[in-house]
Amino acid sequence: MWRSLAVLVVVLLAGCGRFSSEDHTVGWTAQRLYTEAKDELASGNYETAISYFEKLEARFPYGRYAQQSQLEVAYAHYKNGDPASAIAAIERFIKLHPNHPNIDYAYYLKGIVNFYEDQSTLAQWFGEDPSQRDPRSARDSFNAFKELVAKYPQSKYAPDAVARMNYLVNGLASHEVHVARYYYLRGAFVAAANRAQFAVKTYPEAPAMEEALFIMARAYERLGMKELRDDAERVLRANFPDSKLLQGGRVAPDPAWWQFWKPRS
Repeated sequence: MWRSLAVLVVVLLAGCGRFSSEDHTVGWTAQRLYTEAKDELASGNYETAISYFEKLEARFPYGRYAQQSQLEVAYAHYKNGDPASAIAAIERFIKLHPNHPNIDYAYYLKGIVNFYEDQSTLAQWFGEDPSQRDPRSARDSFNAFKELVAKYPQSKYAPDAVARMNYLVNGLASHEVHVARYYYLRGAFVAAANRAQFAVKTYPEAPAMEEALFIMARAYERLGMKELRDDAERVLRANFPDSKLLQGGRVAPDPAWWQFWKPRS
């Protein structure tokens, strides 16, 4: 019996030794961990790449490879289909290394992750008006690109960021106008005017401004605020002189306007 027990102990200890040595990266330098992680990332082995990047930071937390790994792991999470982890890693990197040479890329990557998260949501809701969806990802993407362009206008990522902002802007503006229209049609004229005004101030170049200005004019009309109504009407007339929302140079009356109105694309 004692002999059997001793054999069992030896087997268990041997097993523990075998499992404890399974981490084949033990003894790797920071440079090798980084190089291997990059190779795995390039090969599409994202989970392995993430594991290597995390080991690198844990073992060599103060070197240059550790800093770069914090950014690379964000990209790996994004490619692995985990946008929440990618954003968390990016925000951590920005907080820890605000003066890093690649900080512009961090803002760009944050915009990209949210940009494609919004496109993924759009695909799930295919066939529905995108202005009626939650624009959180699109707004976060727009804000990240905007911050990149404002802080680092000479960045090589700035031109693409501007192009993506132009793509996003009318969807965001259309969402605000959709909400303003919702309030207006339910008699919440103050809320409608405020939401339309926010759209005009925030996204002044978007085609959706035509309806936003119109809703402002109609809401102020219903509230008896004639001076504000005239201001909104004047801006609408100056920017959209051929608008179907104008009749004889004045805003169309209720309830006709929403029966024929189709927003510009």
